[in-house]
Amino acid sequence: MRITQDFAPNGPEGPDTGRAFGRRPVRRRTGAALTAALAFALLLTGCGGGNDSASKPAKSSADADRVEPLAAAPAPKLPVTVDSADGKKVTIDSTDRIVPLTGSLSEIVFTLGFGKQVVARDITATFEQAEKLPVVTRAHDVSAESVLSLKPTVVLADTTTGPREAIDQIREAGIPLLVVEPAKGLDDVGRRIDTVAEALGVPAAGTELKERTESRIAAVQKTIPDHADGKKPRVAFLYLRGSASVYLLGGAESGASSLLEAAGAVDAGKTSGLKKDFTAITSEALAKAAPDAILLMTKGFDSVGGMDGLVKIPGIAETPAGMDRRVVTIDDGVLLNYGPRTDRVLADIVEQLYAKGGKGQ
Repeated sequence: MRITQDFAPNGPEGPDTGRAFGRRPVRRRTGAALTAALAFALLLTGCGGGNDSASKPAKSSADADRVEPLAAAPAPKLPVTVDSADGKKVTIDSTDRIVPLTGSLSEIVFTLGFGKQVVARDITATFEQAEKLPVVTRAHDVSAESVLSLKPTVVLADTTTGPREAIDQIREAGIPLLVVEPAKGLDDVGRRIDTVAEALGVPAAGTELKERTESRIAAVQKTIPDHADGKKPRVAFLYLRGSASVYLLGGAESGASSLLEAAGAVDAGKTSGLKKDFTAITSEALAKAAPDAILLMTKGFDSVGGMDGLVKIPGIAETPAGMDRRVVTIDDGVLLNYGPRTDRVLADIVEQLYAKGGKGQ
C-alpha cells in the first residue's frame, strides 16, 4: 500500500474469479471478463497485543503484508457445534489442521494465533506468514482433492466459495466445514471475527481481537482532518483490468462505501445514484459522479499503465480527480477484506486522501 500521485505501482495482474459455488471464470471475451470482474470485486468484499497497542492504529506501510497475531497463544475449548451460513450445523473437535478457503478468513485465523495449524491457503491470502503454504483455492474455485490430501480437521469457507460439488465432496469425506457469511462493510468485521473464533473454540480471543480491531479503526478516524471548505471529498471506486478491457465504476453495493464513509469521504458512485455493485464506466456516469479522487486496487491501476493510462480512459481526465491526478491505491489482497487489518487499510486511505496539498485539507 502506498501514496500514489503520478506513478504506477508494480505488481502482477490479480487473480480471476468465479461466481459463488461454482461458476468458472472466462477470460476470452469482454462480456465474460466483465462478469468475472464483477464477481471478483464482490467476492473480495468479503475479499496488534497489549492495552497500549490496542488503542493505536497499526502502521500501514512497513508491515502491510503481515498480520499481527494476538499476544496470547490460543487454548481452544472443543468440541463446539456452530451454525453454518448454508443451514448446516457443524461440530468441530480439532483445530490441529485448518484450511481457510478465502484470504480474508485466513487473515482472521492467523491473527487469532492459529497460524501454525493452518496447512493450506487460498490464492488471495497474500500476507507474508501464509506465502509458503500450498494453494488449494484459486479464484474461489476449490480443489477438493487438494484439500482432502492435506487431511484437515476443519475447513472454513464463505458463501462465495465453490463449486458446490467441491464443498459437498469435502463434507462427504467427514471433514467439518463451516460456511461464513462474507463481509460487505465495517459493520461485518466484528461478526466475522466472532464467528471464526467461536468455531475454533476461542470465543474470548475473538472478543479481544474484535475490540482491538474496532479500537484501532476508531483511532484512525480521529486522525481525519477537518474539511476546510466544509465539504467531504467525493471518491469513486473503480475496478479496472486493462488486459481484459474491464473498466467499472462502483456503486452502492461495490463493498467500498463503508470504507470511504469511515474515511470521512463520500462514495461518488453511490451518491450519483448507482444502486447496484458496478456499472461500465462512461463519460456520462463519471461526469455525474464528479469524483475529487479515485480509489483503485493496486493491480488494477498497474494494469492500465498507471496514471498516464488511467487518464486515457474516456471521462477520467475531465473529472476533478483526473485533472488533479489524485488517486488512492490499496493492495488487492486487503482492500475489501473487512478484518483485522482493516484499520491499516483505513489509515492508508486517510493518509493518501488527505495528503499535503489535497483538497480534503
